[in-house]
Amino acid sequence: MMARQQSVDVQACLSSVLAALLFAAACLPAPAAAGVHLSTLPEALAVTASAKPGQVLHAGVDSVTVTWSLKSTEPAGADAAYKDVKVKLCYAPASQKDRGWRKSEDDLSKDKACQFKVTQQAYAAAAGGGGSFTYVVARDVPSGSYHLRAYATDASGTEVAYGQTSPAAAFDVAGITGIHASLKVAAGVFSAFSVVALAFFFVIENRKKNK
Repeated sequence: MMARQQSVDVQACLSSVLAALLFAAACLPAPAAAGVHLSTLPEALAVTASAKPGQVLHAGVDSVTVTWSLKSTEPAGADAAYKDVKVKLCYAPASQKDRGWRKSEDDLSKDKACQFKVTQQAYAAAAGGGGSFTYVVARDVPSGSYHLRAYATDASGTEVAYGQTSPAAAFDVAGITGIHASLKVAAGVFSAFSVVALAFFFVIENRKKNK
């Protein structure tokens, strides 16, 4: 009788432990879903930019026109799943060096190189996937070297193909320093006024001493 009771107690204990383990497993965070990897995407889009290699564009002032289309080498129907095209401004390798916050990652969900949205448009299949957009460089884009990348996305918004201008033929952006031209003028006027005022008081003091 006692042996049977001990067996029941052991089974109850094991059941409790198993239930606790299952509960703990259920509370663990689910593993993060892997993002789309650039290396797995076909480079199916031809992308060009109006800015020449080394050309300097001023943030908030100058613009660049980006043009994209499906490469003629792509087989018929290759773009059947394309729904949108989104274009981004990306740091070129020269502006990523020693800057981890601008680093390129193959996993697009972790990529920090292409931080600036240029445009997103419906994919024009009837026009051979062609499109263009003139982008005025945003005021918050910092100084650096850049290139442009376009992604074709499917109905769920997932990247399924891409194309880009050559990172080696990047153009430059001169960012806004944060000191407005009018402030510089005001500072210059104030400095000049200070010099004049100092000279005036110097003359007054000398006259008082000579009386």
